[in-house]
Amino acid sequence: MSEKSFENSISELEAIVSRLENGDVSLDESLSLFEKGIKLSKNCQRMLDAAEKKVSILLTNDDGEIVKEDFVNDEN
Repeated sequence: MSEKSFENSISELEAIVSRLENGDVSLDESLSLFEKGIKLSKNCQRMLDAAEKKVSILLTNDDGEIVKEDFVNDEN
């Protein structure tokens, strides 16, 4: 599977879910779609994990040293 953008992967995953929920695909096609959906889901999770690692804030501590802290969303 070639590297797709997160947005493209999510759109394709949504289309697969819609087709599976519709229920008018054969068993073989359902299994194939399910397998593709799992791969897309894992790829999306991998991209989210990589993005989470990149999101950080550089702060200066009391000694004037630059420290790197993980991004924390206080809105939740």
